[in-house]
Amino acid sequence: MDRWVLQLDREGTIFYSTAPKWISHPTADADLGVPDGAQIDWCDHWKQCVWFVQEKGLSLSQEEEIHLHASHNETAISYNLTKQSSRKEIIKCRAPHVSNSLFLSPERIGIYGDPEWRLSLLSAAQKILQGKDSYSCVVADDSVFLTILIAKLSKVSQVISLFPGLQDGAKYLQAIADANDSLIDRVKVVNKRSCLTMEDTQQRKVDLLIAEPYYYGNDGMLPWQNLRFWKERTNLDSVLSNDVKIMPCKGILKACAMSLPDLWKSRCCLDKVEGFDHSAVNSILGASGEIPSPQDSPFLPFFIWQCGRVEELSGRETVMEFEFTKPISLCRGQAKIELTKPGVCHGLVFWIEWVMDEEESIVISTGPDKRYWKQGVKLLATPKAIETNDATRGSKASCTIEASFDPSHGELTVHHIFAP
Repeated sequence: MDRWVLQLDREGTIFYSTAPKWISHPTADADLGVPDGAQIDWCDHWKQCVWFVQEKGLSLSQEEEIHLHASHNETAISYNLTKQSSRKEIIKCRAPHVSNSLFLSPERIGIYGDPEWRLSLLSAAQKILQGKDSYSCVVADDSVFLTILIAKLSKVSQVISLFPGLQDGAKYLQAIADANDSLIDRVKVVNKRSCLTMEDTQQRKVDLLIAEPYYYGNDGMLPWQNLRFWKERTNLDSVLSNDVKIMPCKGILKACAMSLPDLWKSRCCLDKVEGFDHSAVNSILGASGEIPSPQDSPFLPFFIWQCGRVEELSGRETVMEFEFTKPISLCRGQAKIELTKPGVCHGLVFWIEWVMDEEESIVISTGPDKRYWKQGVKLLATPKAIETNDATRGSKASCTIEASFDPSHGELTVHHIFAP
């Protein structure tokens, strides 16, 4: 892992490090002996660079010496790792040249390596392929996994992959085919900005439309940006058969109230810093905490598990549903969330659960406990203190959420009211 250490003065007495806190403070974790109530530092200001050792890594023994060599040109830094064995041999480990590679985010690579996720998609694909020998299938998103999976499971179906953002998808598919001594001759990649026509489908109606959904470049966006699948399903309506099967068939917007003290603090409005007025950048930075009325805080995309101290204070409630078997439309929903734990509520967290089959037996969640997807966070201008529930009072603190999704611009609008 690489990080900068900056010397700020000529004398070399003041340094600024971009290293994560756990490097200099390895005990900054409640499980490692930090007393209750102690202030734990947390910041999200810097990212570090991680260089992975290729293949199976470099095996090391205790007190063994290794050498890391770094070199740079005008735009990049490259590394070379070596160690000396007991036989005085030099063992080197450097990154080989790889062609036809896909440059995916760490989270996307993590998803592909998650056996639970793969099993869910495998089960859903097997289920949707039942009842018919041959399908005309369109993979609407950038899912290389689904393209290969359908071609493998149904050897007489024709698969069309759109790859709207993954421009190297076709080259990667060919590399996979060559490496496995197979030809994916039933897969056709169609890169076009306009809608598919019957000419693209060889004059055959599409009877299977599928997606994860995953769109290359959307990793850092809000969860409902992947409702792009619903819009593209609507645009493809003219080439879909009357009995078309669609996967996922439904999306469910979920929400819960959470304690997010570190995230809330990091997103407080700026006023004056060292005498300079910085308030003009609040909207650019997505400031939410202590935002002046009547301004409304924006939705912010975050991996909740990376947000320092977090705690769910309520159950997970359904706000609205999106029916992908029907054309895209304006949606409205409402939910009442009861806050069941005492604490301080800093915001509401939203995510989508993708229902992969009609029986709703296979559901892929992107909730706060999932590490590979970002959730949508709406921070409160002022944190809400939640007292311990008192059964004699006969009432619990709650939050009523009213939400609407407008397909014309793909935005989610949310209004919330806490009571009592």
